[in-house]
Amino acid sequence: MSYLIYARKYRPQTFEEMVGQKAIVQTLQNAIKNNRVAQAYIFSGMRGIGKTTVARILAKALNCQYGPTPTPCNKCEFCLAVKEDRSVDVLEIDGASSRTVEDISPIRDTAKYKPIASRYKVIIIDEVHMLSGHAFNALLKTLEEPPERTIFIFATTEFHKVPATIASRCQHFEFKKISQKEIVNHLLDIAQKEKITVSLYALNLIAEAADGSLRDAQSLLDQAVAFSGEIINDDDLKEILGVISKDTLFECSSLILEQRPAEVFALIEKIMEKGHDLRFFYKELVQHFRNLLLARSVQELKDLLPLNAEEIGQLKTEAAKASAEEILRYLVALQQAEPGLRYSSHPQIYLETVLVKLCHFKKIVPLQDLIQEVEKIVKEREAASRGLSEPPPGIKTGMDKERGVEPGLKPVPVQQAPRIKVEEDKDIFHKIVEELQKEKSSLAAVFSRQTSFQIKDETLDIKFHPEKRFVIENPVILEISFPAGEDFYRETVQKDIKTVERVASAVIGQKVKVRLIDAVDGNANKRDRDLELALKDPTVQTFMDTFKAQVLSVEPIKRSKQKE
Repeated sequence: MSYLIYARKYRPQTFEEMVGQKAIVQTLQNAIKNNRVAQAYIFSGMRGIGKTTVARILAKALNCQYGPTPTPCNKCEFCLAVKEDRSVDVLEIDGASSRTVEDISPIRDTAKYKPIASRYKVIIIDEVHMLSGHAFNALLKTLEEPPERTIFIFATTEFHKVPATIASRCQHFEFKKISQKEIVNHLLDIAQKEKITVSLYALNLIAEAADGSLRDAQSLLDQAVAFSGEIINDDDLKEILGVISKDTLFECSSLILEQRPAEVFALIEKIMEKGHDLRFFYKELVQHFRNLLLARSVQELKDLLPLNAEEIGQLKTEAAKASAEEILRYLVALQQAEPGLRYSSHPQIYLETVLVKLCHFKKIVPLQDLIQEVEKIVKEREAASRGLSEPPPGIKTGMDKERGVEPGLKPVPVQQAPRIKVEEDKDIFHKIVEELQKEKSSLAAVFSRQTSFQIKDETLDIKFHPEKRFVIENPVILEISFPAGEDFYRETVQKDIKTVERVASAVIGQKVKVRLIDAVDGNANKRDRDLELALKDPTVQTFMDTFKAQVLSVEPIKRSKQKE
């Protein structure tokens, strides 16, 4: 007798033997009991989850000698004929190879006639989404008004490709992925019947690799038996499946959680030497960090992860190296970077970059900590301005580790600004104008047309510095006002305000900010208007900047009288 693979040998023959799909099975059984069988069905879902199998069981249930019955006997001539693919009234067609109108026309003609030897004529079209548009159109009329005792069953892995005109004439059942637990139990049953020695861990590896497909899981078990014999070793199975060892995953997570970026490159080289695909490794790494997050967040893991007590303990020990928030941050970053790895032309470099970046994640300072540190600095500054030798009770200075500064924070230098004496303001302003004259005469001329100026201290200016954490500056403010209604002066200075601030800072020896304010006196005299018009002239601006000239006065040009 020829050898039968497990996928065929242990194919369900009754609704009760179906693995998963409980809701669909129950619906079909009730429909048969109550004589409410539809004229057409669409079974959709991924590969290997029982679509065609359920279609065949339904055909047997309708044509069984003791039926229609939800429990076909599998012994009568009708059931055996369907099981052995020799029933003339149950047609199974491959939509991928029979997709044209010429292929569908004989089926449509056959459907017109009543079943020859059975109770129902059942037409099963697998991968129905592969039919052409014309072939679908040829089926429309037959589906809308099918002959008596003729049932269509369409199976597809891509339901969205089925035209809405076809789907609307059918009852649609969406088959779900089979859970890992159900697959493991089914494989364990096969192993017992076949007298195969295999560990529960190995069966979980097979179920995880099958990704919800029972047929894939059966094929992988068949392959493992062919490789190892009736005693399947875990290491042999890992070699067959190409599984990344847990030691490699833990090594990777350890160097990330312990901030050891220099070891990333050697690890990636080792993975490539073993012949593993980097994208597959990345997928396993994402799953590994998900398990770490579970171990950090949930007390009982037995029902969530198919691991023994030793493996769960190892997972919890690794997860204890970081908080749940940090592990979540790693997991989110890995998921966000996955599309880039998938389409990268240099996957090795991309993966190394991602892992090195993850190694530095613990250096990220939470925003709440930054806000608290700013508040401490401000309070320290206020205390210093009041002449207090010590800060108020309960406030950490951030400058003395012995006073309770948080570990890892560097001292915060406070730069005290020297007071500017009022009597010196006028001399300082003139010196700023002189320095501007050397650099840009036209700007100096406009700047000197101010109506009032004031040099004063400003409140704290706290800035983040990549090396010192925070730098406190106490800038000097140079307030300038121009004649009201004369926007030219304001716009000219505003355009080159960085130049003014730079020159003023060099003169005063301290950071200066220029602030333009509205003039108190809103009356502008004629001379100011004449000067504005003159300074707007491009020729005058070029002359002043070229020769470093100053405007001493503005006089109207006297026109000579023409002789009559």
